[in-house]
Amino acid sequence: MFTGASAALVTPFRDGKVDLEAVRRLTRHLVAGGLDGIVPVGCTGEAATLTLAERRAILETVVEEVDGRAFVLAGTGSNSTEVTLETTRMAADVGVQGAMLITPYYNKPTPEGLWQHYSAVAQAVDLPLVLYNVPGRTGLKMSAATIARLATIDSVVAVKEACGSVDQVSEILDCCDLTVLSGDDSLTLPMMAVGAKGVISVIGNLYPAEVKAMVDAAAASDLPAATACHRRLFPVVKAMFVETNPGPVKYALSRIDLIDNELRLPLVPISRAAEGVVDQVCAAFAEAGAATV
Repeated sequence: MFTGASAALVTPFRDGKVDLEAVRRLTRHLVAGGLDGIVPVGCTGEAATLTLAERRAILETVVEEVDGRAFVLAGTGSNSTEVTLETTRMAADVGVQGAMLITPYYNKPTPEGLWQHYSAVAQAVDLPLVLYNVPGRTGLKMSAATIARLATIDSVVAVKEACGSVDQVSEILDCCDLTVLSGDDSLTLPMMAVGAKGVISVIGNLYPAEVKAMVDAAAASDLPAATACHRRLFPVVKAMFVETNPGPVKYALSRIDLIDNELRLPLVPISRAAEGVVDQVCAAFAEAGAATV
């Protein structure tokens, strides 16, 4: 479940408010690019600064626009179990196919705290759950042993791994049969080579068809085709993280008139120097014959 190529949807803003028309426009772009899924209101969607009402409006818009053509996996985690429960119940009510729950950040719970946190959500909400392991954002790395324990919860079906470690993927798959999804665009191909089943991608916002092509080739064990896609995308991947995500990808999307180049404080638009990096790699990508859909 939730395998293949999906995009961690950015949240478009205009004049400080969520731009739902741009959400529709971007969602259409991703569906046209052939992605298997869309993952709104996660880290790339600046979820930490969204109200519950804003999250609901975004999810309703995406679900309506997708209209069954891709799965919708909602980011519903927080560092509060009660808030996570409220948000996950809301997402289930909207009609998403699953919920992605980031490890509670700042609190740094123990493995037992993580078990009780995820168990509480699983017991309260009837949705497939995806664990989200991103220590660079949370200050907490879930071990493979903890993930394997959480995999015994019936509704936990996958983990998004953004530890920057192919070893971590191997260790998880040695412990359990949970579906592993890459959370690091630069490591999607290596992770799939050792058993991951897809990606929740940042650059999928910008180049959905190309990300889909790479993931499909890797899934079909067509290493030459997957490697060629990886090499074309790799400079763009690096550029999308030249400053804090989602600043670079939002700038790139604004350059093709999909969204405004606006973030919500404390995040700000990228610097002029970073804009130059993004412009250069995107121009080179287009010149190589791989323009956006």
